[in-house]
Amino acid sequence: MSDGAQFRQVSPVRLYQRIVEQIEQAIVRGDLKPGQRLPSERELVTQFGASRPTVREALRVLESDGLVRSRPGDPNGPEILPFSSAGLTKQMTRLVQFDNVSMAELISFRMILDGSASSLAARLRSEEELSAMERTIAVMADAIEAGYEEFGKADVAFHEAVAVASRNSLIEVCNQVVRGAVLALISDKVAHAHNSAALMRESLRHHQEVLEAIRAGDGQAAARISRRKLYEYYAGYVPEDERGPLLALVEDEEA
Repeated sequence: MSDGAQFRQVSPVRLYQRIVEQIEQAIVRGDLKPGQRLPSERELVTQFGASRPTVREALRVLESDGLVRSRPGDPNGPEILPFSSAGLTKQMTRLVQFDNVSMAELISFRMILDGSASSLAARLRSEEELSAMERTIAVMADAIEAGYEEFGKADVAFHEAVAVASRNSLIEVCNQVVRGAVLALISDKVAHAHNSAALMRESLRHHQEVLEAIRAGDGQAAARISRRKLYEYYAGYVPEDERGPLLALVEDEEA
């Protein structure tokens, strides 16, 4: 027996996946544009040389991914939809939930995203966007007495405002997904911690420091503070032997 490369068994590709790939590629190339219609189901069956159930499964997948929309009773084919961040959010959420992404990976990725968003926001934000951030900070301060649920909503609003000011929709989407995944894992622990109010006050101070750097237009400081504060707040939820990537991000900022 050879000691060379080891191979794994191959899995057959289902026919509906080939249909999905062809339609996706046509959208990417621009052959199919938002607002246009695919051929009718009967015509698709003929063009692809596939069964009706196979075509229907392909269309179901495309609709689930937010690429097409079918209306019940509509005699026309499915409509091509414009790009929406909702589809990307859905796919990334699936990745986080089902692909065994660790807490350390989630938090280190969030540190990267938040640092980048804060850096860009410091350079690009408008006065209106800065005001939006300031309002969320004020709500966070008032929400400490109301409890973690209200505080968490204001916390999310702050990060969304920063992400919007970064002028990068992918940062917005990725930040939303990763932040949501992290909070889903630890929010219950924070809400029921004996020192929950102290944790919220600490978080508020962190956000205020980031806001000050953004207001000053200091992108480097905004990124550094953002990453350092996320590390300080979340490192305790990561096993000590897995904190290396998180600490490396902090040390890179301080180098």
